[in-house]
Amino acid sequence: MRQSAYETEAAGLERALLVSLVTDEVKRSGADPEHSLEELASLAETAGVEVIGSVMQNLDSPDNKYYVGKGKAQEIRDIALRDGATTAIFDQELTGTQVRNLEETLDLKIIDRTQLILDIFAGRAKTREGILQVELAQLTYLLPRLSGQGKNLSRLGGGIGTRGPGETKLETDRRHIRRRITELKRQLEAVTAHRNLHRERRRKVGAVQVALVGYTNAGKSSLLRQLTDADVLAENKLFATLDPTSRSLELPSGKTVVLTDTVGFIQNLPHDLVAAFRATLEEAAQADLLLHVVDSSSPMRERQMAVVEDVLRELGAGGKPTLTVFNKIDLLVEQSERVLIGAADAIRVSAFDPEDMARLRASIEDRILGEMATFRIPASRGDLASLAYRVGEVTGQETDEEHLLLSVRLNPADMERSGHELEEYRVFHTQ
Repeated sequence: MRQSAYETEAAGLERALLVSLVTDEVKRSGADPEHSLEELASLAETAGVEVIGSVMQNLDSPDNKYYVGKGKAQEIRDIALRDGATTAIFDQELTGTQVRNLEETLDLKIIDRTQLILDIFAGRAKTREGILQVELAQLTYLLPRLSGQGKNLSRLGGGIGTRGPGETKLETDRRHIRRRITELKRQLEAVTAHRNLHRERRRKVGAVQVALVGYTNAGKSSLLRQLTDADVLAENKLFATLDPTSRSLELPSGKTVVLTDTVGFIQNLPHDLVAAFRATLEEAAQADLLLHVVDSSSPMRERQMAVVEDVLRELGAGGKPTLTVFNKIDLLVEQSERVLIGAADAIRVSAFDPEDMARLRASIEDRILGEMATFRIPASRGDLASLAYRVGEVTGQETDEEHLLLSVRLNPADMERSGHELEEYRVFHTQ
C-alpha cells in the first residue's frame, strides 16, 4: 500500500486538530455533531494521522472567509501551537477561498472531510477500475478549488518567453485537469461497458445476484469471507476494503448465487465519490437481493441505516428486496438489547458463529426462492421447460399425456423479469 499523504518521511505521523462547525441547519437536521466528530477521528486514524484534540464552534451559518469565524480561527492557531499540531481537519467541506484564508491564518495544512475520505480511498484502491474512480473523484473535487490551493498554483510564469499577459499557472492547471477528467471518464465508460457485459451474461444463464451493502465497518467483508471462504481483507477499520469482490455462495438447497461485497457507505459521503463509483455501486442496483449489513453494536445504528438507505435511493436501488442483517451481535452485552434490535423480519448474527451463518444462508434462500407453483406445459414446448428451470428451482417433474407437469419454487425476481410467458400454463399454487 502506498504511503498516506498524511505520513511524513521524517516524523512518521501528522498531528491533527479536528474542527467541527455546528450551524442552525445541522441542529434542524437532527444530526449528532459529537458522533460525526468521533467518526472524523476514526477516519483520521485510518489515514495514518495522530489526533491530538478537537474544537467545536457554534454559528448560525458558516463564515464565508474563515468558515468558523476569524476569532475562532485565531483560537485554533493558539491551540495548534501549544499542542504541536501540523494539520487541521475540518468535519465539513470547505471552499477554495476558505482553505486559503485558513492556511494563511493558522499556518497549518488544511484538510476537509471530503479530502480525507478521498485520501483513504486513494490508499485502498487496488484494481485499475478503483484507481481510475478515485483519481476522477479527486480531480473533480480539486478543479473548483484550485484557486485556494496556495500561491504555487496561481503565479504568473517567470523568465524568458513567459513575460506579458500570457497564461497563468492556474489556467494551465485547470486545462490539464479537465483533459485528464475527460480521459478518465472515457476509460471508466469502457470499464462500465465491460461490467454490463458480465451482468448480461449472468442474466442469460439465470445467475442470481446478491449484494452486501451497509455502513463502513459493519462487517460486510467478514460475512463474505465466512459465507464463501473468500480470501478478502477483513479488518476493524473504516473502508478496510474498497474494490468490490464477487464469490459463489452455495445455499442449503445446493443452488449457487453470486454474492458481491460493495464499498461501505458513510454519512456525508462525497458526491464526487458516489458519482465516480457509480459503475461499481450499480452492482447493488442490479442485484436480485440486498443484504443490508448493520453494526448492531453501534449506538448510531439507526442513523447509519438511514444513510445507507439514502445512498441506495440515489443509486436507484431503493425499494429492492432487502434482508437486514444485524451483525456483531456477539458484541452486545445486554441480552434484552439483542432481542429488541431491528424489525421482526431482520436476522441477527455474528459473522464468526457457524450456526448463525447457516441461518443466514437459509434466510437468503427463503427470499430468493419464493412460492411453489405448478406449470402444465405442452411436451413440444422445450423452450418453456427451459424457461421454468431459469426462473426457479424445479423440484418435481411428471408426464401427463402430452404435457409436462413441473413443480417449481420460483425466484421472484427472475419470474418477474422473464417468466411472463409461463403464466398462462400455471395450474395452481402450493405453499
